Amino acid sequence: MTDTTKTDTANEDIRIMLAELWQRHLPALHERLNVLDRTAEEAASGILPEPSREEAQAIAHKLAGNLGMFGHSQAGDIASQMEQILKAPTAETLPELAPLAQSLRLQLAPSL
Repeated sequence: MTDTTKTDTANEDIRIMLAELWQRHLPALHERLNVLDRTAEEAASGILPEPSREEAQAIAHKLAGNLGMFGHSQAGDIASQMEQILKAPTAETLPELAPLAQSLRLQLAPSL
């Protein structure tokens, strides 16, 4: 077996493992997206309770760090933007959460 063949085989093995890992974590991802949607709705109403903000910030942080590993770097960037807003929300930035949550879902839709 040549080095190129070994590399190709290893890359395919990694791709398969990541695809399986993605599938196993889809239920948790759906729930995390639902939490971000709910938080965005709360923020749009002008009221964002602290527990909701903290939970959404933690979720956005996790997604920002993990989505790139699965080949979803644009979705990870969106999650990072949400995390930054949730770290220090203002009346001006909170309305941005709803369109970001929608963009995040659109980016991930083909893989959900």
